[in-house]
Amino acid sequence: MDPDGAARIAARLAQVRDRIAAAAQSVGRDPAEVDLLLAVKTQTPEAVLAAIDAGAHLLGHNRAQELVAMGPALAGAPHQMHFIGHLQSNKIHQALPWVGCVQSVDSPLLATRLDRAAGHAGRSLDVFLQVNTSGEETKWGVDPGQALDLAYAVGALSHLGLRGLMTIGANTPDPDEVRASFERLAQIRDQILASGAPGTNQAVELSMGMSGDLEHAIAAGSTMVRIGSAVFGPRT
Repeated sequence: MDPDGAARIAARLAQVRDRIAAAAQSVGRDPAEVDLLLAVKTQTPEAVLAAIDAGAHLLGHNRAQELVAMGPALAGAPHQMHFIGHLQSNKIHQALPWVGCVQSVDSPLLATRLDRAAGHAGRSLDVFLQVNTSGEETKWGVDPGQALDLAYAVGALSHLGLRGLMTIGANTPDPDEVRASFERLAQIRDQILASGAPGTNQAVELSMGMSGDLEHAIAAGSTMVRIGSAVFGPRT
């Protein structure tokens, strides 16, 4: 990547970190409580490496094919890779070597297949449950009413570590509705932790908030925001 492009990415990354800090401080939170994950869908390896050079080490891929294609180029760079898109069962074995966490577990069947694949690979895998807190038909995720049962099922699996929950905020200009979709995820997280069910006591993370709504998510308790366009620019 040319120096000007790398500089733009570094500058945008700094601006997003400033937004996160301001959002956290405005509600009395420590900015260090909120991790920044860069969503790298459609980006080139050069752009992602520029972001890593600028200090962004937590990354997320939406698509298994792009994840596998980019993996070798990032192999020598310090980073953690999460899978944040809908994961089809037939893509599990492709994705698994390149990720440390899958944030989009939304069914017992997917969880069981991930557990089996991780066991065959001789490893453990961190996972988040994806919950459709907005109720929009266009979004993936388990229904909020079924989230606790899914958490209990995942917590019982030997090779998965339940670390938290993920959602996509409501697609609406109404800020109250957006924030309510995030607050609902925090409530479900608290219910899971209060249950004392086996394997659920580490499910503390809340992955919620993107470039357009991170302030609402942080106000509702987000511990990880997933940012793409605000750092890399509009997708082409």
